[in-house]
Order: sequence, then C-alpha cells, then structure tokens
Amino acid sequence: MTKSLAELAAQACQPLRGVVHQLPEAEVVKHLNLLPNWTLERGQIVKRFEFRNYYETMAFVNAVAYVAHQQDHHPDLQVSYNRCEVRYNTHDVGGLSINDFVCAAKIECLLLAGR
Repeated sequence: MTKSLAELAAQACQPLRGVVHQLPEAEVVKHLNLLPNWTLERGQIVKRFEFRNYYETMAFVNAVAYVAHQQDHHPDLQVSYNRCEVRYNTHDVGGLSINDFVCAAKIECLLLAGR
C-alpha cells in the first residue's frame, strides 16, 4: 500500500478494464487522504485549483494535459479564467482505479515543484 504522495506519484498508470480493477472504498479513502484538498464527488475524485490569472490557469491546464498524455489517463477539466476543476475516474472500470490517484498525485507534485 502506498504510504506517501511521492510514492503514489512515482507509480505509472497501467491499462485497466473491468470492474475487477475498481478500488474498494477503504482503499479510496486511504489514497484520498494522501491528496491534499481532493474530494470524492459522485464516484469521482475532484479538486478545484485557483490561479492569479488566465496565463497561470492555462499553464496548469497544459501541464495536466502533458501528464494525461504521458500516462494515457485523461481527466475531465472545467476551465475558467482563474480556476480549473479536475475530475478523475476510470471509465473502463466503471469507477475509481489506482490510475486516478496516480495522476492526481502527479498533478500535486507538479504544483509542489513549481513553488
């Protein structure tokens, strides 16, 4: 079991299909506790990021797109002038998989590196 944000971010997404790869609720809670300010909403993990301006928002969106491309695991994004909402779930498993938490952790590490 992953014990830190860095350990979670160091993992790579794997192709997953089928409900057998859905994480049990206890694992969802354990992984969610590693992700600062991410919440569980309607079967997805969600975080709203706020920025000072459009430029910073778009830089963040591009970084998320890069992670999504590298991991072949894509979030739903809702983008506004100074904020972006990121939502993850794994459609191919019909719920949450480890891939959702790996990508969320990678995004968190990107933000930590930028500070």
